Formats: sequence, C-alpha cells, structure tokens
Amino acid sequence: MSTEDEKLLKEAKKLPWDERLLHKNWKVRNDANIDLAAVCDSITDPKDSRLRDFGPLFKKTVADSNAPVQEKALDALIAFLRVADAEVGRYAKEVCDAIIAKCLTGRPKTVEKAQAVFLLWVELEATDAFLEAMEKAIKNKVAKAVVPAIDVMFQALSEFGAKVVPPKKILKMLPELFDHQDQNVRASSKGLTLELCRWIGKDPVKSILFDKMRDTMKKELEAELSNVTGSAKPTRKIRSEQDKELETEVVTETVGAGPCEESVVDEPEIDEYDLVDPVDILAPLEKSGFWDGVKATKWSERRDAIVELTKLASTKKIAPGDFSEICRTLKKLITDVNLAVSVEAIQAIGNLARGLRNHFSGSARFLLPTLLEKLKEKKQVMTDALTQTLQAMHQSGCFTLTDVVEDVKVAVKNKVPLVRSLTLNWVTSCIESSNKAVVLKLYKEYIPICMECLNDGTPDVRDAAFAALAAIATSVGMKPLERSLEKLDDVRKKKLSEMIGSSGGSQAGLAIKSGSALSSHEATEASLVRRSAASMLSGKKAVQISSNNKKGGTTKTNPMKKADGIGQSKSSVVEIEDVEPSEMSLEEIEARIGSVVSADTISLLKSSVWKERLEAIVLLKQSVETLGDLDQSAELLIRLLCAIPGWAEKNVQVQQQVIEVVTYLASSVKRFPKRCVVLCLLGISERVADIKTRSHAMKCLTSFSEAVGPGFVFERLYKIMKEHKNPKVLSEGILWMVSAVEDFGISHLKLKDLIDFCKDTGLQSSAAATRNSTIKLIGVLHKFVGPDIKNFLTDVKPALLSTLDVEYEKNPYEGAAAAPKKIVKLSDSVLPATSGLDGLPREDISGKITPNLLKNLGSSDWKVRLESIESVNKILEEANRRIQPTGTTELFTALRGRLCDSNKNLVMATLTTIACIASAMGPAVEKSSKGILSDVLKCLGDNKKHMRECTLNTLDSWAAAVQLDRMVPYIINSLTESKLSAEGRKDLFDWLSKHLSGTVDPSEVLHLLKPTAAALSDKSGEVRKSAEVSFSLVLRICGQEMRAIPTRVSKSDSIASVQDLALQSQALFNIKDSCKYDLMKYFREDLHRRLLSTDFKKQVDGLEMLQKALQSNSKEIIELVDILLRWFVLRFCESNTTCLLKVLEFLPELIHTLKNEGYALTESEAAIFLPCLIEKSGHNIEKVREKMRELTKQIVLVYSASKLFSYAAEGLRSKNNRTRIECVELVGFLIDHHGTEVSGQFKSLQLVAALTSERDGEIRKAALNTLTTAYKILGEDIWRYVGKLSDAQKSMMDDRFKWKAREMDKRREGKPGDARAALRRSIRDNGLDVAEQSGEVLSRSVLSSALARTLVAANGPLDWREALDIISLGSPEQSVEGMKVVCHELNQVTADPESSIIDDLVKEADRLVSCLANMVPKTFGFSLAGASSRSCKYVLNTLMQTFQIKRLAHAVRERTLDNLITELLLWLLDERVPLMDDGSQLLKALNVLMLKILDNAERTSSFVVLINLLRPLDPSRWPSPPSSETTASRNQKFSELVVKCLIKLTKVLQSTIFEVDLDRILQSIHVYLQELGMEEIRRRAGADDKPLRMVKTVLHELVKLRGTAIKGHLSMVPIDTEPQPIILAYIDLNLQTLAAARMLTPSVPMGQSHWGDSASNSPASTTHSADAQLKQELAAVFKKIGDKQTCSIGLYELYRITQLYPKVDIFSQLQNASEAFRTYIRDGLVQFAPLSPVHTKSLATKPDHANYNPSLSLPEDYGVGPMASERGSNDMAEFKPQHGDERIDRNMPAAIAVTPGTLDAIRERMRSIQAAAAAENIESLNRSMFYVNGNVNHGLPGQHQVSRSDVEPPAQQPSVLPMDEKALSGLQARMERLKSGSIDPL
Repeated sequence: MSTEDEKLLKEAKKLPWDERLLHKNWKVRNDANIDLAAVCDSITDPKDSRLRDFGPLFKKTVADSNAPVQEKALDALIAFLRVADAEVGRYAKEVCDAIIAKCLTGRPKTVEKAQAVFLLWVELEATDAFLEAMEKAIKNKVAKAVVPAIDVMFQALSEFGAKVVPPKKILKMLPELFDHQDQNVRASSKGLTLELCRWIGKDPVKSILFDKMRDTMKKELEAELSNVTGSAKPTRKIRSEQDKELETEVVTETVGAGPCEESVVDEPEIDEYDLVDPVDILAPLEKSGFWDGVKATKWSERRDAIVELTKLASTKKIAPGDFSEICRTLKKLITDVNLAVSVEAIQAIGNLARGLRNHFSGSARFLLPTLLEKLKEKKQVMTDALTQTLQAMHQSGCFTLTDVVEDVKVAVKNKVPLVRSLTLNWVTSCIESSNKAVVLKLYKEYIPICMECLNDGTPDVRDAAFAALAAIATSVGMKPLERSLEKLDDVRKKKLSEMIGSSGGSQAGLAIKSGSALSSHEATEASLVRRSAASMLSGKKAVQISSNNKKGGTTKTNPMKKADGIGQSKSSVVEIEDVEPSEMSLEEIEARIGSVVSADTISLLKSSVWKERLEAIVLLKQSVETLGDLDQSAELLIRLLCAIPGWAEKNVQVQQQVIEVVTYLASSVKRFPKRCVVLCLLGISERVADIKTRSHAMKCLTSFSEAVGPGFVFERLYKIMKEHKNPKVLSEGILWMVSAVEDFGISHLKLKDLIDFCKDTGLQSSAAATRNSTIKLIGVLHKFVGPDIKNFLTDVKPALLSTLDVEYEKNPYEGAAAAPKKIVKLSDSVLPATSGLDGLPREDISGKITPNLLKNLGSSDWKVRLESIESVNKILEEANRRIQPTGTTELFTALRGRLCDSNKNLVMATLTTIACIASAMGPAVEKSSKGILSDVLKCLGDNKKHMRECTLNTLDSWAAAVQLDRMVPYIINSLTESKLSAEGRKDLFDWLSKHLSGTVDPSEVLHLLKPTAAALSDKSGEVRKSAEVSFSLVLRICGQEMRAIPTRVSKSDSIASVQDLALQSQALFNIKDSCKYDLMKYFREDLHRRLLSTDFKKQVDGLEMLQKALQSNSKEIIELVDILLRWFVLRFCESNTTCLLKVLEFLPELIHTLKNEGYALTESEAAIFLPCLIEKSGHNIEKVREKMRELTKQIVLVYSASKLFSYAAEGLRSKNNRTRIECVELVGFLIDHHGTEVSGQFKSLQLVAALTSERDGEIRKAALNTLTTAYKILGEDIWRYVGKLSDAQKSMMDDRFKWKAREMDKRREGKPGDARAALRRSIRDNGLDVAEQSGEVLSRSVLSSALARTLVAANGPLDWREALDIISLGSPEQSVEGMKVVCHELNQVTADPESSIIDDLVKEADRLVSCLANMVPKTFGFSLAGASSRSCKYVLNTLMQTFQIKRLAHAVRERTLDNLITELLLWLLDERVPLMDDGSQLLKALNVLMLKILDNAERTSSFVVLINLLRPLDPSRWPSPPSSETTASRNQKFSELVVKCLIKLTKVLQSTIFEVDLDRILQSIHVYLQELGMEEIRRRAGADDKPLRMVKTVLHELVKLRGTAIKGHLSMVPIDTEPQPIILAYIDLNLQTLAAARMLTPSVPMGQSHWGDSASNSPASTTHSADAQLKQELAAVFKKIGDKQTCSIGLYELYRITQLYPKVDIFSQLQNASEAFRTYIRDGLVQFAPLSPVHTKSLATKPDHANYNPSLSLPEDYGVGPMASERGSNDMAEFKPQHGDERIDRNMPAAIAVTPGTLDAIRERMRSIQAAAAAENIESLNRSMFYVNGNVNHGLPGQHQVSRSDVEPPAQQPSVLPMDEKALSGLQARMERLKSGSIDPL
C-alpha cells in the first residue's frame, strides 16, 4: 500500500463512522467496515450506546457497489447482529430489502453471508421483516435469485421451528413457486413443502396446498411425503430464549428438571386453524332455508335444517359474524322433544365452537348452562354429543374454567347425580388439557368445589371429585392441596394419594421418554446438515459433518447452497465467519499461500525499497494471471495484499498494481467472497479519493459490484464514507455511486437507505463538491424511479430543491427503458430496472391502523368519522404516500362503509382517501381492497356533479395503480347496474374513452363491447353520444379479436349456404326484439354473417340483399338506420374500393327512401355518419370522390342544410387537401341553393377566406369560387364575414368580385346583394304579405323564419326595431341575435338615463315584452328538444334588463304583463326545467326575474293580474306534456305561486298605497268574489283555500290602510245591484273588526261611507290625526300633479278634496311653490267646475261657510267612475282597440260608448244616465233605503223610510255631508239627483 493510501486511511480513521462507511474511496469504506466489525466484536453489552449509533448505518453499507466492501459490510452487520438485542429489529426491514435487492444474485460467498444475516434477523425476532423480504425475493425473475430465498426460508424453519417462523406466510408463497419455469426453483419449493410437513403435519399441508398444484407436482410430493417421518424439533433458539437459558444457568437452584420441563412445555404446536382462511357460512345458511326449517312442526324438517348448519359449520375456520340469533335458536332446540333434533343441535354447537373459537366465547357462555343441564339425559348418544361439544368449547378457547366457575357451581349442585358427576368429569378433562399457568389461576376456585363433592352421596360424583383433585395435583403439585387434605380422613387421603401417584408416575415417565426422544432426535440431526431445501428430496444426500465446531464439509454440492451449522451458538459462528473476515496473522497467511506465491515474492513485498515492492507486486500479478483456478486461493491472496504491502502503501505505482491485482481477482474468481470485499473496501475507497489511483480504484469497485452486487458495496461504503475524515472520500465515492447506478440500475439497491444517505450525509455536507456529487446521484436515481423520489426529499432546503429540479430535467424519468448496462455475476439475464412505482420503499402502516381508528370510522358522530378519515390521510402523508398492503384489509372494509355514508361530504372525503391509498399502494391495492371498487363506482349514481367528479378522480388513481385491464369486470357490472343514473353512465363512458386511448389488453377490453353496445340505445342522448365514442374505441382496440369470429364462420361456406337456404323464409330484419345488446338480434343470421364478414365479396352480397329489401322493408330499415350508418362508417374506414363503391351506390337509394317516408336524420345519427363522410370525401380515387360529392349534396333531403353546413365548415380544418377542396365546394353549393337557410352560418366564411392563402392552387380556386357565390347573395356585406385578410388576399377577392358583378350585369341579374336587400325591405314594409306578392306558396311560419334569417344574416339587425322583428318572427336560435341588440340598447339606457333613446324604448316597451313573453315557451321548448339553453338565458336576461328600468316596466300593459307572469310561473313549475342544461341556473333566473317584475312593474296591473290568475288556469296553457298529476293538483301548485307573489306585493302595500289604483284592485277583488259566489266561498273557507284567503288578506290590508275611505274607491263596483256585491259585506266586516281592535287607520272624510253614518268611525278625538292624514294626502296629490304622466289624476283628486273640504286652504300648503305652479293648479281646478252646480268661489281664499250649502255640494264620487277609469286605465286606452281586452270594462254600463278619460266622456256619461232615469218607473226610483250599523238594506218591510230633511246635518258641522248625499252612493246617487231635478242635465 502506498504512503498516500496509508495516509488516507490514517486520516479517514479520524472521520465519523457514517462518513467513513460512505467515503468515496473504497479502501476507506473497506477499512471502516473492518473496524466496525472489530468494534462490534469487542462489545459485550447489548445495551451499549454505540450499537444505537451503528444501527442506522447498515441500511446503506450493505448496498455498497464495491463487492469486497459490500462483503465487509455484511461481515460488520453480522458482528453487529451477534451482539445486539431485539431492539435493533426496527432496522430489519430496510436491511433485508437491500440484501434481497443486491446480495442474493451475487457470488456464492455473498449469498451465504446474506443468508446468515437473514437467520440472525430471525434470531433477533424480526421474522415479519424477514418474511416480507422473502415475498419480494421469490418474485424475482432470475431463478438463481429465487433459490437462495427459498433455501434461507428452509433453513430458518428447520433451525428455529414453526413457532418462530410462521408457516402461514410461507404457505401463501408456495403456490406461485410450484409453477415456476425453473426446475431448481420447483425442486426447492418441494423441499420447503416437505419441511413444512415435518412441522405442521402432512394433512394440513395437503388440504391447503394440494388444490393449488398441478397433478404432476402432487404425485411427486406424495412420493416424497412417504419419506417424511418423525416430528421436528428446533435446533436454534431466538436471542431472548438464549438469554433466559444463561440466566437459568446462573441460578443454581433451578438447574434440576427445570430446563427439561421448559423444553417440553415450549414445544411449538402449530394449529391448522391458524393456517387456513375463514369461510363465511351465514350467507349460504340464509339461502338454505334454515330459518323456515327450524320453525317447522315436523321433527324431520327441523333436524334437516340443523344438519345443514352442522355441515356448514364443519369447516375448519369460520368467518366471524352475528351468530346470536342462531345460538338462541339452538338453545331452544337443545331441549327439543325429539332426541335426534336435540343431538344434532348440540353437535352443531360443537362445530361452531371449533370453527369460531374465541369469536364464539359469548355464545358459548350463553349456551353452557343449558348444555350442563342436559347432562341429565341417560341416552348414550346424547351423552357423547354433550361431552364432545363441551370439550370442544374449552379446547377451542371459547372460555376457560375460571370464566365458567359459577356455572360449574350450579351444575354440581344439580339434583340429578348424573349432571354432577359428568360436570366434574368435564372439569377434570379441562384441567388435564390445560397448562400449569392456567391451573395455577383456577385451582383456588375448584378445590373447594371438589372437596365439597367428596361428601356427595353418589359414588360416581365422589370418584369424579377425586379425579379432579388428582388432575390439579398432577399439574401444579401437592402444595396447593396441603391445607385441604388436612380436612380429609385417612381413607380418602390414601385414595387421593394413590390417584395422584399413579397419574404423576405416568406423566413423569412420559416426560422422561419425551426428553430422551428429543435428545435422540437432536443427536440424529447433529450428524446431518441440510444445505438447501432441495436436499429434502429423495436422492439428495445431506452433507456429513465431523463435529459441531467445524464448518460444513467440502463434498460436491451446489456452491449456491449455504452450509449450515447444527449447534445453535456454533452455527452462528460459522455463518459469521462466512461473512466477516476473521483475524489471520501474516505468518498463517504465508504458510497457507506458499503453494501459490513464492517466499521470495513475499519477502520482496515486505521490502522497504519501493522498487522491490513494485517488482514483487508485478511478479505476483503475473503469477496470479497464470493460475487457472483462483477460487480456493482468492481470499488468501487478498489477505496477503491487505497485509503486505497493505493499504498504507505510499508508492503510487505499487498502489496501482495492488488495485489491479485485486480487480483481476474480483473479476476472475467465479465466486468472489464478500469477506474479500470487506477487507479491501476501506483501502479502495481511500484510493478513490486520490486522483492518481482514482480510475484504478473505481474500476475495482465496479468489479466488486459485479462480483457481489452493488447493494453490498453501497451498504459498506455508506459508513466508510460517512465516517472518513477526508471529504474527497465522500465526494468521489458518491461520484462512483453515480456511475454504479447508471451501470447496474437500482434493482440491487436499497433505495431508502441510499436516499437517506444522500439526505443525511451528502446534502448536509459543508463541502460543495460533496453536495454537487450528491445532487448528481439523486438526479440519476430520478431517471430510474421517476418523480416519486421527490416525496422522500420534502424536508430538504428550498435552495437545494430548486437545484435538484434542474438535475431532474437533465435526467428525465425513463422507467423500464433505463436498462442497466452491467450485470451481477451468476445472473441468467439482466435484471430489469424497477420502475419508480415499485423501486422506492414502501412503509408498513399496519401498526398505525389501530382498532380504535377502525372503530371511529364507523362512529355515529360524523365529526369523529371525518377525523378518522383525516387520520388515514395523515398516515399516508407520513409514509411518503408509499405504503405496503399489510394490514390494510380491515381499513378498506371500514372505508367501504363510509361510501354509503348519509353525509355526502364524508363520502367525497372517503373517495379522496381511497384514491390516495391506491396511489400509495400501487398494484397491490387490487388484492387488499377486496372489491371496494364496485362500491366506488356506485357513487357515480349520485345526482351531484361534484360527487361524480370526485369518483372519477378516484378511478383515475385506481387506473394508474392497477391498470384499466383489472378494472374492466367492475366497470361492466356498473354499466349494467340499473341504479346508475344517466349522468353517471355518461361520465363513466367519458372516463372510459379517455383511458381506452392508452395501451390496454384487447382480450379484457373485448368484454366491454356488450355493455357499450347496449348503451347505444339508452334513453339519454348524452349517454348514447358518450357510448358511441367508447364503442368506436373498443372496436379499434379489439379489431383482431372481433374479426376472428366471422373468419371461423367463413371456413364452412358450404354449411353456411345450406343454413342460408333454411333462413330464406324468415324475416330479414328483427326490430321487435327488445334486447339490443347483441347486434345479431337485428338482422337475419345470413345477412348478419355477410355484413360482418372479413371477405369484401360477402359484404357486397349483404349490401345487395339490403338493396333488394329497401323498397319492401323501408320502415324496418328506417328503424335500423343508425346501425346501418355505423356499418357504413366501418366500410369507409377500410381500403377496399369495391365494397366502398357499392356502399356509395346504396346510400343515395337509402336517402331517397328516407325522403319518401318523410324521415329526417336525428342529431345522433348525423353525428355517427357525417364526420366520416366529410373526412372521406377527399378520397384519392376520382370516381369515389364524385360519388361522395353527389351524396353530400343529397344529404340535405333528409337533414337540415344549416346543420350540414356546420359539418362542412368543420371539414375545412382537415389535413387532407382534397377533403378541404370538397368541403369548400360543398359550402358554395349550400350557399347557392340554400342561402336563406344557411344564412346564420355565414361566419364560417372566414375559414373559406383563409384558404385563399394556401399554396395549393386548387384550394385557392375552390375558395374563391365559393366566396364569389356568397358575394352574389350578400353583396358588399361579405366583407363583414371574411375576417382579417392580407392585402394580396383582398386584392384577389376584389378582382373576382368585380368580375362576378360584371357577369351579373351582362346577364341582367341585378347587382350582388340586391335580391336579399329587396326581400328584407319588402318583408319589413309589408309584413308577411310579401309571400302573396311574390306568389310563393310558403306557410306563415316558414316565411317568418326566412325573414328572421334574412335580418340576421347581414351581421345582425341594424337597429333595435329590426331586432324586435327577429324576436317576434324568428326561431329561438335566430332571436338571440335580436336580443343581443336589444340588450345593447338597454345597457346604453342604464348607463345614460337621460338619453333620448329611452323615449323611443318606452313607446315600444309593451311590444318588446310581448314578444319576449311569447318567446319564453318557444325557447324552453326548443331547449327541451335537445338544443342548448343559450336562447333561454338570452330571453330571461333581456326581460331582466327591461324590468330593471322602471319607466319601461311601467309602460308594459296589463294584458302583456298577464301573459308574461303566467308563462314565467308555468315554467317555474315545469318538472323538466331542472333536467335541462344549466337547469338550476335557469330556475334561479326565473325566480329573480319574477321578483324584479313585482318590484318595478306597475303595481295596480300586478295586483289585478295576480288576482285574476288565482282562478283555475286553462289546461292548454301548461307547457309540459300530459303529466301524471291531475289538473287540480297542477292548478293548486300554480295558485300557491301566485299567492306568494301577492304576499310580496301586499307586504309593501303600506308604503305603496298611494301608487296603486284602489278602484281597479277592488274591482278585480269584486269580480273574483262574485264568480265564486257565497256557497263556494263558504265551502272554500271551511277547506282553508289559499287563493280565497289571499284575496281576503289583500282586502283586509286595504281596509286597514285606508279605513272608511276605502268606500270612496268603489266606483268600478256596481254597488246598486241586487243582490249587493259580496265585497261590501267583507269591507263592512273588516271595518268593524279593525275598529273594535283599534287597528283602523284614521282617514279623511273623503273616504266616508256612502251607505252609512261616518260619525261612528270619525270621532272628534281623531281630528288631529285626520288633519295629518289630509296633509299627507295633499302632499301625495301635489306629487302626482308635478308628474306630467299623472298630472290629470292629481288635479282631479285635488278637485275632490276641495269639494269635500271647502274650509281647507290648499294653497297654504303651496307657499314654497312657484307662482306658475300655483296658477297651473288653479286653472286645472277650474276645468272641473262645469261638472258641478256649485260655483266655487276664488280658490285662493277660504270658502265662506255661511253661504255653504251642503245639500248642493257634489258628492265625493260624482264623476269618480269615469275619472277613476281614466286614472286606472289611461294606459289601457291605447291597448284596448288593438287587443280587445274587455276585462276592465265588462262591469261598466252598456250605454257608455265613449272612451273614458275626457270631459266629453263625462258629459256623455251624464246624458246616458239622464236618459235612463227618464225611462225608469218613478216608483222603482223611490226605493226606500235604511241603514243599520253602516249596512244597507233595500225595501225590507216595516222599516221607516228616511227622507232628505230628516238627515240634514247641522250647520255647525259643514264637514259632514248631508244625509241624503251620504245615503246615496255612486251611480244611484246621481240617478236620484237627476230624478229630483237637483242637477241640471249637461
């Protein structure tokens, strides 16, 4: 060793252990491992603190890439494990994983040491980690790596026994090994099976494994089993047992029989129960009719039912469940009168106890008293059954004798002696079968019982008691019985002593015999060593050994099999010596290597002269290269070189030569010992740090990795590099690791140890070179494992993370493509690099899945359940989202329950958690989840979109983990599930289509064909559309498999032809069959066979059959047209020209047939066929193109030209130039021949114009021709549609357009665009009569649609009036363009309220709302037919914007408002709206719009409309199709909505009372009540009718707010008719009620009763309130006068006030008003003076009360009728002539023919009244009237007639009207005055 190496090693020894072991120089690492082994050997205390520091290091050192260093690391690990205790078991998993990955495929010595490490882990009780590592090892694709794993399991089982190594896990591994392709693996698995038979017996092995074997394997094993004899005994104990033995040796008192007894007690007893899987018997029992059988009256039926239970319960292990009801039933049957039934029930209980064991404990305790009581039966069959069942309960662990002591006390006191004796006999047998520890716990309870029974009068009971006492004494000795024996007499003492003595002697003899057998067995086995599992097979001889303290012999055996010592401690030494290099002096080395290396060479190597040492090493190298077999001397040569010149050699040349010799040995020796690697690794690692020897050292480390595996070298290097003081050892060593990972991949490495080393050592280093090297190493790992590595580096500093991201980009993930460049020796093939999904370590989380967590997942508190789900997510995060499947089965069971949780948020949280678990667990999730995927898929049936999205995310994670192939069965079940909603099926098909586009197994996908085809006929269009996409993908993937079926059919053409003849009599098509899952059902078999044949000739034959049947079976073909179109698409996609031409010949005939039948293609049918037809229209054969060109033009016969235009426009984006040319020409054809119909699609001309820049001249030419055609129709408007063009394009198009204009001028065709413009003008000017002028025979609707299209085509309507035309005449799609313009205008008005546009809009507001109201049902119906909801949103938005502007809202007339509100409420109730696209948004918009209308519309009209809508609605108004609901039910729902609207208006009535026309509202209430009639009102009042109650509420609120003044607003109610209107009675009733409750609002006299005394409701105390009320009314009147729209109404109301209150100075309220305003009011009041005989004095002064004549004053309602009509209906005057609405005036006198609202109208009304009065009989005009409590009665007999003079009011109360004026009201008052002559006619 050179001086530099020595210096390096010396410096390295100063480094910490982790740096030394992970040093970049392999020599440093090697030296560190040697030192570590020496330190471990020197430690004697397993609790030494240094061991805690060493433990985490081995996970990295054993993965050393340098083979010698790796072997030294294994030696150090063995030394560590020898001295450590069970606490180090926490490192077992990581170390075992690394050994599995790196060591089992290495050289023989490496494998031997690895096996020794595994056995030491087992010794330290880390059996679980060992067996998990073995599960991974046996899955290795290299057979030579599997055999050592089987061998080490064999050795562990044979040495430690089945008590330490659980056979159950091994039994689960064996089945996949039986079918292994390698015979050595099969042989080893047989040997392991035979060893299992030695431990657990032949029968359990046969019952568990033989069903899973091939017959050949069974025969071979049967033959081998005959050679397996005797029972197995462990030859090696775990460390804790060794420690106990050492303690017992120290305590001399227990040296006697203690160890012998202990050895007898501790013999492992393997129970087959623990090896088998449980069987569920509850489900089959339920199906067997058990419950009906046990209740049968016939005993045989009861017995048969129990026999079925007994049979099911006879299984070895029963799955736990709820058996409580079964046990209650069996308890009754135990006492059944029939003996056979009773015995069978007892036997069934015994079987349940054996199968359930401790799960049956509760039921066993429940049944025990009954069973003990049943011991009284003397029938032997009953006694035997009871005895067996009771023993089975105890032996199965259902209970202990301590648990049932109370039941035993009761039984031994039973009056039947047989019960007492048999109970004690059972207790005796239980004691004898229990161990000493159990008996020590129970003897205190049972000795008193037995002592008491010794005095029993029955001999059998006494004998049984003696037997029980003897059993206790035999088990625990006589000491517990000493005090009790003192109470017995001598005879009984003697008998008991005899029984105890005889029992004890036999037991002692048995013990002695057993002990001798054990010794003999051990002596026999001491002579043999099983080197491998295959050695168990016949013909395989075990190796003989001479003594226990020597290694295995050197007989010829497979070098891969590991020698095994027999003695426990000696065996450990042998294994450790194999792994770790023992101390050997130089003299011993020289003595043993003398035959290989001469003494002179050795002498020169010791020389102090470097040249002599160099000469010697060169000679040594030459001699080594000449040797043929180096296997025997390789280790001695390595030891020699490590000693002389040693790794401390200073001369570089000598160092290089030494390294080359070591490298040659490592690469040449067939099995390079790991001990040699350990010896060299430290020195080599130090040489790596030296630039002069670096290349040699790295090459040597690579040779070590090839020899023993890089995992061993890495693990040894971790500690060397970490502890070495030279930082270059670490940095350069990591650089070598980078190259090693690139060379060998990661399959041999323990990645978690490597990542931890990088994190804890490399990235934490202060040296920049080390950090950079580590970053490169992590980057190379990323290439193999992928982005998952980032989860392990989350705690790294952010700066380093960003640097790592850059490195990841340099080394992108390659996965399986990143194959290793070099292989480890003795491997049959290159190990594939493990993908990132499986290469990174996974954590066992079974310890964190606690019973409490599982219990909380099922808690009744949703918060606890949510916390538990979050706890699971936290566990996944802590495990870096990479977990093992161990222990997760119960977790999946608990999570499955949460998928049915009533709380939907918890269901979504559970779905997210399941997705995380699937991602974290990988492919193993499929087996562990136990079918939870089916429950996940059920969540797609939820109607919430968010839930379905969450489910699809879970499916994505599942597919990424297990691949789609494994999910197909679950998906098929879900698709056929009837409970899955349409949305769920659509989402599932969409998801399936997305994943089918990836790489999947066609054989699995083929199963999807049937459910996907079935969905093509689904009721939902969305489902059908999604299913079509999936169906096409399935056909593409499974093309070969599907073609195989008709191919087989075609091999028997002769048979098929005979079958065809037999089928001729059958119908060609079958459309009556409801089963649509099989396409075969649709066509006759011969036609089906031809159409699906792969032979194009037969396909042509099938087409000819269809062609012949086309005319005669046209209706059947129409039913199947969608299937035929799919078949045509398949033919289009094939390359056979003959068949394609035949299809193109058939299709035109089919289209003409469809046209003749009046059939039009549906959207789904067009979507199947047209995309493919458009794309294939650019076929490379001219003849095919011509036929397709004609075909596309004929499509318009059965499909809308505008929709075909969309497909053609989409074809313009094709990559096929010929296709684009054909599509451009098709667009031109559609514009030329169907211009009006496709006018809404002109925006697609932009795509055509873009083609004018193409290089291909044909495309440019076709595009220009099409644009020219469009120019002919559009004229200059075409430039609006072509988009942005280059100057060259514009010039080209302009030239062509000019040429076209000249051609049209020559042909006298007019100018381009003239025809379209003329049509627009004509239709706009003349309306729909243009059709008559042009002579076209068009329907009104067609012409309206044409007009709308014409208006829309020119880039939309020019102004909002055109927009109204489009809205009123166009289709829902076309009306959108008009609504856009209207919305734009409305937005401008909203932004600028003072704009002049508002006046124009107000004039047209009613027309606009009327058009929109008519459009509401059209748009909703259009959307329900399958179209988009776009037009619905536009119409609602336009209405919303209209009613946001109050002026526009007030301008809407009552009839229009009636129509609009009705439509909105009807669609709010329509059940189909929520099912539409954005249905919830539409419902919300309808609600908001309705509220806006109620807020801003004219309130009087709103009240009137809503009250009128309370009547039953005409059934024809309902938009939905006939519903299951009755008309009454639907009207009730409608009325409830109307009531809600009225409630909203009524709530704000107090603040809006002066904005409404009370006369109109009262009239509508009057009409409503009159139509009902009193009888109906009484009936409805009893039924609590909501509409009637709402009308009463409105009337009550009006009376409450207006008080008695309400009677002044009855001008439109005919109160003088007989009988009186119903509303009068309700008004009086409300007035009385409110007055009594003092809730009546004070009112002015203008509202006093016309037929009662106002004094009763106007006391003097309310004068002040009345004045305030008068001021308030005056203010409201002045406000009306100030508004030009309501000024006339205001003036008239003011006039009425002046007439009623002459003393009130109204102008005193106008002191702040301008003189102009005061003059305006004065002039206005004068206009009303001619209506009254009273000549009013100057209104500017107070009236003269002395000259005031109340009898001549104008009644308050005089003229109210006409004026109120004007005030309430002024906006209706213009509307009535147009719409003929007579609703308002239907109760007016028929003589009134003049339009109300003018003075002439009032005069005309008065003349008609005078004429009517002249014609009346005077007697009838003098009807007497009297008043009682304000109610009017007409002509009742005996009542006093009241004269005018009697009711003359006193002069001091001028404010009170005279009695005759108060007594008369409305029209009647005026008629009386006319007759009396008090008023002159006008």
